[in-house]
Amino acid sequence: MREKKRLETMVADDEELVRRIGDIEAYFELAREGEDVLADLERDIKSLAAFNEAFEAKTMLNGEADPLNAIVTVHPGAGGTESQDWAEMLMRMYLRWAEQQGFKTEMNDYQDGEEAGIKSATFTITGDYAFGMLAGESGVHRLVRISPFDQAKRRHTSFASVYVSPEIDETIHVDLKVEDLRIDTYRSGGKGGQHVNTTDSAVRMTHLPTGIVVQCQNERSQHKNRDKAMKMLRSRLYEYELEKKRAVSKKVEDSKLEINFGSQIRSYVLQPYRIAKDHRTKVEVGDVDKVLDGYLEPFLRGYLLAKRRGTAADDGADDDMDV
Repeated sequence: MREKKRLETMVADDEELVRRIGDIEAYFELAREGEDVLADLERDIKSLAAFNEAFEAKTMLNGEADPLNAIVTVHPGAGGTESQDWAEMLMRMYLRWAEQQGFKTEMNDYQDGEEAGIKSATFTITGDYAFGMLAGESGVHRLVRISPFDQAKRRHTSFASVYVSPEIDETIHVDLKVEDLRIDTYRSGGKGGQHVNTTDSAVRMTHLPTGIVVQCQNERSQHKNRDKAMKMLRSRLYEYELEKKRAVSKKVEDSKLEINFGSQIRSYVLQPYRIAKDHRTKVEVGDVDKVLDGYLEPFLRGYLLAKRRGTAADDGADDDMDV
C-alpha cells in the first residue's frame, strides 16, 4: 500500500506539472491576443518554479530508506546552558519544518536543561520521504550570537549535533523463490516409531542466496516437516533482514562527528552579521530568522543536488565564518 501510494503521488505530480505548464502556455496565447495577463503570468511562473523544485527533489529521493519516517535526535555540545538553549532552538526548527510540510511529530524522549534549553531530545517525524529529505541534516550545527545568558553581552559560539535515522518498518515481507531453495529429504535418526525411522520424512532447507539452513524431523509426515521448516526459514530470513538494517544504522552512527570546532556542517550567525550557511554545499540564506522558523528547503534541496553530483562533502567552516 505504501508503494502504491508513492507511485500514485508520482503520477499525480507529473500530471500537475503538465497542467501548470499548459496554463502558462494559455496565458501566452491570451497575451498574443492583446489580453493583460502579465500579473497572472508572473504569479503562475513563480508558483511553477517552486513546484518544479519540490518535484525535482522528490526524483532524487530514490534510496531504499528515503520513503520512511525520520527519527531525529538533538544533543547539545559543550558549553552548558548556552548550547542547551541552542539545541532546543534546533529542535523547534525541525518541528516547525515538519508542521509546514503537513507531517506528524511525536516526542519519544525529552530531557530539560538545568537552566534553559534541553539536554537531549528524540522525536519521530511521520510523513512520506521524511527521512530522505532530512538525511543530510545529520551533523554538527553551529550558532554565533550575543548570548542572552551572558550579563556582559559577549558573543558566544555554541554547538549542537543532529542525528537523523529512518524509522525501520519491521513488517518485512519475505519473498521466497523456489529457485533459491534447495530441499533435501532424509531418514530421521532419532528414536521413534517404526514409520519415523524407515521413511525419508525429515526435511532440510537451504536458502542459497544467504546460506541459511533449517531442518525439521520431529513430525512423522514429510509434509508437516516441510511446512515447519518453511516457517523456520521465513523466521530466520526475517531476522537476517533486521540484522542487515541494524548494520546500516550502526555504520551511520559510527560516522557521527565530535561536537566542536571544525566539524560543523552548517553555521547560523546572528552577530555581527546575519546569515545561515551550509559548509558542504555553500548554500546561504540571509534571513536566518526564517531558517530557524523552519525554512529549510534551500538547504535540503542543495544537499540532494550536491549528493547527486557527488560534491556533498563536509569540509568544515570557512575561515571567514569563524567569528
